[in-house]
Amino acid sequence: MLKSTQKKVRPVSHGRIAIVAARYNEEYVNGLLAAALGVLRKAGIATPEIHRVPGSYEVPVMAAALARRRERRPEAIICLGLIWQGETTHAQHIGEAVSFALMDLAMESGVPVIHQVLTVKNRKQAKARCLVAKTNRGAEGAHTALAMVAALRGL
Repeated sequence: MLKSTQKKVRPVSHGRIAIVAARYNEEYVNGLLAAALGVLRKAGIATPEIHRVPGSYEVPVMAAALARRRERRPEAIICLGLIWQGETTHAQHIGEAVSFALMDLAMESGVPVIHQVLTVKNRKQAKARCLVAKTNRGAEGAHTALAMVAALRGL
């Protein structure tokens, strides 16, 4: 069962959050992006840094560049994309590569890298996760980023 992403928004003062979003499957990724931006605005982050990349496979490269820079380094990076499962194992390979790269980056850099590069089987799954407000994974990614910023500030 798909869980709701509706949560209380945590206010964050002067947070620096970046978003990396794929252009491929743009209709769905734009839905993720809009939901993430809505949550961040409610938390007081009016202008997160947004970077668009060609596809989901390119998301980790941009996220790494952001996490490794010295100036204006983000406190969290939200990664958004959509991968369709097809008849071959190509989507599985892309999804696994992206997942491993994002986790490695988070551990190596110390910057929370929020993984919302979704792999879906059909339009119904994509719509539920990307275009429906109650179950939008972009919103979930923003909530996770805010929670991680708060947790790390508390150390």
